[in-house]
Amino acid sequence: MMNLLFLLLGVGLLTIGGEALIRGSLAASQRLDVSPLLSGLVIVGFGTSAPELVVSVNAALNQQPDIAIGNVVGSNIGNVLLILGICALIEPLTIKPMALRRDAVTVVAASILFLVLVGGSALGRADGVILLIALVAYLVWAYWSERIDAPAAELNKAEAEEVNTLPKSVSWTVTAVIIGLLLLISGSQVLLVGAVGIAESLGVSEAVIGLTLVAVGTSLPELSISVIAALRRHADVAIGNILGSNIFNLFGILGVSALLQPLPVHVRILQFDQWVMLASSVLLFLFLYTGRRLSRLEGGILLATYGVYVSLSFTAFGG
Repeated sequence: MMNLLFLLLGVGLLTIGGEALIRGSLAASQRLDVSPLLSGLVIVGFGTSAPELVVSVNAALNQQPDIAIGNVVGSNIGNVLLILGICALIEPLTIKPMALRRDAVTVVAASILFLVLVGGSALGRADGVILLIALVAYLVWAYWSERIDAPAAELNKAEAEEVNTLPKSVSWTVTAVIIGLLLLISGSQVLLVGAVGIAESLGVSEAVIGLTLVAVGTSLPELSISVIAALRRHADVAIGNILGSNIFNLFGILGVSALLQPLPVHVRILQFDQWVMLASSVLLFLFLYTGRRLSRLEGGILLATYGVYVSLSFTAFGG
């Protein structure tokens, strides 16, 4: 019971901390006259991945590679199958051609790159450097492509506007950023204690907990922003947030984590979860490619697939 309370407390701290950090960062970008285009692309799209970043880096430094990698792989699976599945059931999601050609393709490419780099059953520091270089290349490509693509630029402005309650004063802005960071750090520590305790009490591996409970917990910012966007009929924002987060999870979070501490990959991730991540990315691309939208039927398929995945995670692949 105590471990479950630690897990829930950690998730709560991560969610509140991530929200505060995003709001404070958006307010700071306005004061520093950073363009809404860049704010939406980086702060919202990648800012919602702050809980994953803090948890995975913390796990890597604490010699818990199964949680560090499982958190990212599980979050990417959950983002596509669970979150976009829910959003598509709320409102069919359309996608701009640029987001399909650039972001959806990059998610598939990032998943393939992960498979290639972990071919030797570990992510080393050199692999981390490769992932971070890929992230920088993507950011440069995204920024320049959106400078000449007005609809895509408007999408990133809309992403920033989804978080519509921003601190007004300088002191409020600084406080929001500091509080957000502190909550993220403390939340990750508490969540890791609870996750490891639950894994030990249930007799399952840390990899399984990282792929499921931790992954879903750290994905709550993506869930909240994407669901709000779907309810407001801002379909592009819902999809753009998830695609941006998945790219940052693989390139940025695993890049930083592997650079700090080489990460051996659990055998079940090699045999099962990395292939589910790739398959879900390809499936999403195919759904979006046919008709440039994600229908309610396709959303239901994604959601049902996630249910099967979680069931298998605790049964056939529970180790």
